[in-house]
Amino acid sequence: MSTATTLTGVCPECETDLTVPPVTLGETLSCPECILTLRVEAVENGRLTLEMVEVQLRDWGQ
Repeated sequence: MSTATTLTGVCPECETDLTVPPVTLGETLSCPECILTLRVEAVENGRLTLEMVEVQLRDWGQ
């Protein structure tokens, strides 16, 4: 059994190549280039399928 120490993917917005530690489906991460929030839609053979997420900022009363 082999386990990947990093996963790779491409930002759907700016097409930057991303290398990240292991993540799971539904997790979010930020593209270091365009700062877009991305959600992991699939992980297959060490490759990530990423979709952009619209983030609405909330006022938590702080």
